[in-house]
Amino acid sequence: MSTTARASAFAEPARPQGLQLRFLTLGGSYVGVTSINERVKSRWYCHGGKDTSDFPAVDYLSQMRKKANEHAATCRAIPLT
Repeated sequence: MSTTARASAFAEPARPQGLQLRFLTLGGSYVGVTSINERVKSRWYCHGGKDTSDFPAVDYLSQMRKKANEHAATCRAIPLT
């Protein structure tokens, strides 16, 4: 079985204010990372499985990038809307 991400069959969600990064999940959904800038706390949110950052009050963009990408690399949830 291949674990290579493929182009999403789902529409990309609206881009919220402060969107810094967006990753494609295995299920064809998206994980978005939002923050104001690299020095302000960031959070990630999965549009497929509705999962989110554990501790967004202490995470910065440099840390959040890795966590969001790791989630996207394993998430098989698809968006229901």
